[in-house]
Amino acid sequence: MARKPKNSIAARPAAAGVPSVGRQLGAVARRVREGQGLTLTDVATTAGISAGMLSRLETGHVTPSLETLVALAGALGVRPALLLQDVGGDQEGAQRVPAGQGLEVVRRGTRRGHTYHLLAAQRGPRKSFEPFLVTLTDKSEVFPGFQHPGTEFIYLLAGSLTYRHGNHSYPLAPGDSLSFRGAVPHGPETLGKVPIRMLSIIIYDDEP
Repeated sequence: MARKPKNSIAARPAAAGVPSVGRQLGAVARRVREGQGLTLTDVATTAGISAGMLSRLETGHVTPSLETLVALAGALGVRPALLLQDVGGDQEGAQRVPAGQGLEVVRRGTRRGHTYHLLAAQRGPRKSFEPFLVTLTDKSEVFPGFQHPGTEFIYLLAGSLTYRHGNHSYPLAPGDSLSFRGAVPHGPETLGKVPIRMLSIIIYDDEP
C-alpha cells in the first residue's frame, strides 16, 4: 500500500461560508511565529509540514487537522489552545487572565529555569504589544542575545540581575525598569538574587 505524502493529513481547504476560522487560527500562528523570530521553514520543519503548507495555513487558505494543529503548536512552543483562542471569539471583548494561568511560551534560546508566561494575546492579523511574566531561577544558565522588532519595557518585580543591551550593562533591583529597542541584542547578563520575576512588555511598531 502506497504511503501517504507527509502533507496529505496536514490540512483541508477552508469550507465555504466559514473561512474566518482558518483566518483567525492562521493569524494567531503567524503572530506567535514572528514574535519568536522564527521563519516559515524553521516552524514547518519542526512541525513536519512544508513551508508552503504553513504559509497557506497562516493566510487562512486551509484549515489544519487536529494532528497538524498539535504539531504546529509544539513547533511554536505553545499549547494548542493558544492557537484556537480567537476562533468564534468576541473581537471587542476584554481579556482576563487569572493569576498563574498565563500561557507558557518557549522562546528561542530559553532553557531550564527560564520561563515566559504570556499574559495577553491580541486578536486579529496585527499585534501592537505582548506582555510576559518572566521567571528566572537558574543562576548557571548562559543566556543568548535576544533580538526582535519594536521596543521592550521590563520592570523587575523580585530578585536582582544585570541586564545587557548592546555594549551596556544595567544592574536591576525590585522596582527598577528598563526600556530599549528590541533590534539591538539584549538579555540577562548575570543573575544576582533568585528567583527573579519581571514584567516584560514588547511594544511593536506599526508592522503587519
